[in-house]
Amino acid sequence: MADARHDLVIIGAGPAGLSASIYARRALLDTLVIEQGAFGGQISLTATIDNYPGVEETSGAELSQRMQGQAEGFGAQFAYDSVEAIERTDGGFVVRCTDASYESTALVMASGAVPRHAGFDGEERFAGHGVSYCATCDGMFYRGKRVFVVGGGNTACEEALFLTRFASHVTLVVRKDHVRAAPSVARELEENEKLDVRYLTSIVSVDGDVALSSVAFRDNATGETSVETFDEGGVGVFVFVGNIPSTQLLAGLVELAPDGSVITDEAMATKTPGLFCAGDVRSKPLRQVVTAAADGAIAAVSASTYLGKAVES
Repeated sequence: MADARHDLVIIGAGPAGLSASIYARRALLDTLVIEQGAFGGQISLTATIDNYPGVEETSGAELSQRMQGQAEGFGAQFAYDSVEAIERTDGGFVVRCTDASYESTALVMASGAVPRHAGFDGEERFAGHGVSYCATCDGMFYRGKRVFVVGGGNTACEEALFLTRFASHVTLVVRKDHVRAAPSVARELEENEKLDVRYLTSIVSVDGDVALSSVAFRDNATGETSVETFDEGGVGVFVFVGNIPSTQLLAGLVELAPDGSVITDEAMATKTPGLFCAGDVRSKPLRQVVTAAADGAIAAVSASTYLGKAVES
């Protein structure tokens, strides 16, 4: 038996889940949001957000807090728990968590994604003490140290710029001959004296005793390798090479795209009636805070329509 029944359960309290909870409560749906990590999801770890419409500049943590406060103001309920299984029932869904189980007639999956690993030797061994996936979380530990950032996308470039606040010098390691960043970000890379870019380069391994002390590189044009050594703990590697959608709980309930994300229609609906997906877990061309929030709003309105309840204007 479940501990409680709700019109709608939302799994994940990132921008998509929080936006969905706001719109669901405006439709007067009995709404529960379940989150196992930080409220706000990955954006809570982002130092600066300056492309969210109407907000010139804020931190991810502050924007997350505002979203959560707004949702709570509308009457959304929140549970801090880890979802272990989702079961389809005649009446909807049962969401089984570590501490409790919940029934709902409709479900919005806004579980987001987790950082993708680069795959170099030593990455797993030194994760958390030399290799990191969060500049905001760990940047301060590399004050005055040498830092390498793996990745050539917008996130990698922005995080590399952020890390120049702490590190003695930052090198962006890009396996191709160009970065895939917005022109304004690319210009900042060129103008920052504490940052350089190594194109056509990959990190093949990291090593050390207790902490990181060496990084091996491959020249992707020639195939040649080289090793740079540092004082023990004097170097850090930050990896930003994309994310893996968190779809493990949805086996058999949804269709997946080749990249592992969930295929939905424009209403955020999946092949399972009453199950909607929003945010980074969903197959889409652009993953940003604004698109996640839009997904969440659409998913909640679609859930309201599915439940036969109208959204307040």
